[in-house]
Amino acid sequence: MLTIIGDVSVDLVLGPVDGWPAVGTELLMERSEFRPGGSGGNAALAARWLGARARVYSMVGGDPLGGWLSAQFGDLEACLSVSEAATSVSTGVIHSCGERTFFTTRGHLERLSWADIRPHLQPAPSANSIALLTGAFLLPRLRVDYSEIVAFLRDLGYGLAIDTGWPPGGWTDRTRAEASRWIAACDHVLLNEVEITGLAGEPDLGRAMDALSTLLRPGATLVAKTGPKGAIGRQNGRAETHLAPPVAVFDTIGAGDSFNAGYLLSRQRGDGLQSALRAGCAAAAAIISRFPRQDIRPGELADRGLLTEA
Repeated sequence: MLTIIGDVSVDLVLGPVDGWPAVGTELLMERSEFRPGGSGGNAALAARWLGARARVYSMVGGDPLGGWLSAQFGDLEACLSVSEAATSVSTGVIHSCGERTFFTTRGHLERLSWADIRPHLQPAPSANSIALLTGAFLLPRLRVDYSEIVAFLRDLGYGLAIDTGWPPGGWTDRTRAEASRWIAACDHVLLNEVEITGLAGEPDLGRAMDALSTLLRPGATLVAKTGPKGAIGRQNGRAETHLAPPVAVFDTIGAGDSFNAGYLLSRQRGDGLQSALRAGCAAAAAIISRFPRQDIRPGELADRGLLTEA
């Protein structure tokens, strides 16, 4: 069982785009998919595709789109409160070079608070249970209570993981200070390469990981998700690397979230760092090589050796 507290929203993915259109023009796209998303939502769906159980705590908007979004998590253990605000939507534009651009509406994500989640949290189902916090910078009302949230989850018996995402306003003294406190409180810090170098204010990934590793609590792990290169993990002063398997990819949105699911399910099983990196990279590769993703059946990827928890 993977427990997730964070952002659930609607994704519209389309592309590819070569360059960027001039204002007032129109382009025809070869592909598109309308699907549930958000970092927390993607991780929960990845767990489902890997054949594992997931419990997700979040919010949806109080409009018809919110009703649709909530229904997409119907076969998971989802606790999704309803806001009066409109459902947040992210449009992800895929560029032909492999990069992507996001346009995200504010909507319900800015309404989710600790009061919406706390009454529904349950004790950790096992000694190895991990709670994943996602999308902190998109959830301003929730983020102000992160210190209390971390302490509460510890009391319930959870280990803690975090994927902060990128601050919409960029890394500032304030966001660096906030993220540093979160890192110091968690057991698994799961960031991508750009987030790590931005947070550390150091363009070299190795030196940036050195700097952030000094913040880790004893035994905690810092993971750098490096896209097609794979992932690097640091734990107890030791580094491990795992290369990503080669795959043909159109849509990389949610790759890091899929990695998070594979990695954390492996850790919950008791696997070491190298095995967990492998599981994370394998999960991400299997999921992002599929388009549209709505065609993936629950548990479909379990028979590829990616399942890490019953």
